Amino acid sequence: MNITSRYQAAREVYAALGVNTDEALKKLDRISISIQCWQGDDVGGFESVGAALTGGIQAPGNYPGMARTIDELRADAEKAISLIPGRHRFNLHASYLDSAGKKVDRDTVEPKHFQSWIDWAKQVGMGLDFNPTYFSHPKAADGFTLAHADKSIRDFWIRHGIQSRKIGAEIGRQLGSTCATNFWMPDGFKDIPADRLAPRERMADSLDQIFATKIDPKLNVDSVEAKLFGIGLESYTVGSHEFYMGYAVSRQTHLTLDSGHFHPTEVISDKISSVLMFCPGLVLHVSRPVRWDSDHVVLLDDELQAIGRELVRSGKLDKVHIGLDYFDASINRVAAWVVGTRNILKSLLVAFLEPSATLRKAELEGDYTVRMVLSEELKSLPWSAVWDYWCETKCVPVGPAWLDEVKAYEKTVLSKR
Repeated sequence: MNITSRYQAAREVYAALGVNTDEALKKLDRISISIQCWQGDDVGGFESVGAALTGGIQAPGNYPGMARTIDELRADAEKAISLIPGRHRFNLHASYLDSAGKKVDRDTVEPKHFQSWIDWAKQVGMGLDFNPTYFSHPKAADGFTLAHADKSIRDFWIRHGIQSRKIGAEIGRQLGSTCATNFWMPDGFKDIPADRLAPRERMADSLDQIFATKIDPKLNVDSVEAKLFGIGLESYTVGSHEFYMGYAVSRQTHLTLDSGHFHPTEVISDKISSVLMFCPGLVLHVSRPVRWDSDHVVLLDDELQAIGRELVRSGKLDKVHIGLDYFDASINRVAAWVVGTRNILKSLLVAFLEPSATLRKAELEGDYTVRMVLSEELKSLPWSAVWDYWCETKCVPVGPAWLDEVKAYEKTVLSKR
């Protein structure tokens, strides 16, 4: 049976449950995943500020072929994009600026330093998202930035945040697509602090200064991201989930949920509905924590499928910016991009193929037997036939055939670096 025949058979199976697979694929067509630039070069970036990778971040592994230049990173990204169905976005950190070899410190970074990225995005037909970089810098070496006790250091990082928002707005203006500018700061203590309140007061004040100038939300939206702890910052993180949830609700910014930034027993799928009730929007950084925030490549596991279901069931996908956040240097980096992005798309397709109305009706009527049995039966339905058909219609490899292209690219390009 060929791909089209398999799809037609699957369409009949789903139709019997009241699900229109053609409509599900139309919904999937509208989804854009923000693909993280930092997977391609192990969070290295293209600046020289005299600091190693810090902020509790590690990219374990030494798989050959890491991108060393902006051109190499873009070429690798284009190869990955060619193997992923749909139209997506690229997520940049400020440390990935194009300064033409000139030293530009973070508080003076400008939109012009990302013009070549904007031009590239236009060429490949992608939107861009942005992140100020509050790590791997001499002024972040002691573990503090916007919450630093030294006002001069705080002011430096405040200027960086202000400039980053200007870059995000210019990206949104030129590309005609809203840029999500995400703020994550690793500030915290390795050991138990004597004062938990003051750093949080300083952090809130710094953010208030950064966000003081209003920007058209059609151009740029601001988001703040929490974390449980970082390596070397184990006992106290200024930007905890409670801090940023309170900040985002009170200031009406977007909130970022990173699936690796919580206690091992917590999952972000349970938090999505609550955030969407009280915040103007949600940004996701989807990764796969193994015991903790180890940023493994996203697999189609139970939690990823739960995230997909909650996003679709919310009915508020227009308020959600979905992105990936992992950096695995132990495997082919292009393959890491492709498999992770395809998996988050698969999770959303499975959710679009769910007969949600039927499940909700059973639940409202107290028929939890139907709810459970139907939920289990859905797991074995032929969603993969729908996925393969979508890939074929988008002219990307079906099934594992994309890996052959990655291996060929590794042999002809990556192995020569």
